[in-house]
Amino acid sequence: MKYDFSTPIDRRRTDSEAIVGLQRALGRTDLIPLWIADMDFATPPFVMRVVERRLRQQILGYTCSYPSYYRAIAGWCERRYGFHINESDIHFVPGIVPAICFAENCLTQPGDKVMTLTPVYHPFRHVTEASGRIDVQVPLIVRDGRFYMDYDAIDRQLADCRLLLLCNPHNPGGTSWTQDEIVRIVKLCRKHNVIIVSDEIHADLTYAPHKHVPTAMSCPEARDITLTFMAPTKVFNFPGLIASHVIATGDELRRRFFDYLDGNDIGNGSVFAYDAVEACYSDEGEEWLSQLTAYISANIDYVISFLADHCPGIRPMRPEASFLIFLDHSSMHFPSQEALTDFYINGAGLYLNDGTIFGPTGRNFMRLNVGMPRCILEQAMSQLAAAYDRLPAEVKP
Repeated sequence: MKYDFSTPIDRRRTDSEAIVGLQRALGRTDLIPLWIADMDFATPPFVMRVVERRLRQQILGYTCSYPSYYRAIAGWCERRYGFHINESDIHFVPGIVPAICFAENCLTQPGDKVMTLTPVYHPFRHVTEASGRIDVQVPLIVRDGRFYMDYDAIDRQLADCRLLLLCNPHNPGGTSWTQDEIVRIVKLCRKHNVIIVSDEIHADLTYAPHKHVPTAMSCPEARDITLTFMAPTKVFNFPGLIASHVIATGDELRRRFFDYLDGNDIGNGSVFAYDAVEACYSDEGEEWLSQLTAYISANIDYVISFLADHCPGIRPMRPEASFLIFLDHSSMHFPSQEALTDFYINGAGLYLNDGTIFGPTGRNFMRLNVGMPRCILEQAMSQLAAAYDRLPAEVKP
């Protein structure tokens, strides 16, 4: 490979949330952090070059967006997804979670209902509740190690909602929703006059034979009712350099939301943001992403094979996208979710996300990040297997 994904990088003393957040939560430094969704790979050199170039200009002043930034986004969407958008459909947003908050405040009123399909990325609930809206949770269905939507339940509850927050691809399950699946939910939203906010930050890391289908291009009815949120920061591993964008293909929805962003002066990027996005959506970015995808895919294969051989009670949901694996322990007999998390922390010396943070339907699950050099992952799996072997017989399936 041209790029190195195998050499560990010491993130101690870098104020890394993965490490510092763990220390603040548990007061411990002896656990392998496998929780927060950034990767332990070097940020690509083409991103570092443009950051360094800006640093040499001596004044880190207010910085405007420029035409090639919008062309880069539009070109990337066309090449990768066949998603044709105009440059005027694009607006910078300072992070997808803040942008979801902006969308809720722009398009709904306090007390309005917002639907989520759970378990799902927990800031969806946090933003909704903190904004004074009501989070309406519809459980996803697990079948054959994959999540599916319960369209009947969605239809029953959507009539009272104003927004649907859709995670496409899904986090934490890694499901890459098919075109048919998305079209069905779009048609329900049209039926009930509900706007879709589609978080597509993991889209670029979708594994063959699966293909990412942007919600807004799934069918003609989707274009006018969908806000699409994308960013290169997750997959190109620079989430600390905030740089996201919203795509609005419907005239009225675009006008409402872009006017809200501009009127409140909340849609501007930092001195580094526009350059970093443009650098990723280039030929160099394509090559780096191709190699990253191959490496992460091999890590996923390794974990799934290892668990089948050494920890058969832990059943991973194979992700169709993302670098996260949702681990299902429902065949095991832990007396509580607390006992399950204790098994990972005090038994295996690992820190994962407790599945219940994604909603009550995350019970018996843990979320594992595999975006790291293989040697770290091998150490983590070795510790997990040893802890699994020590479990009492009555806990194992």
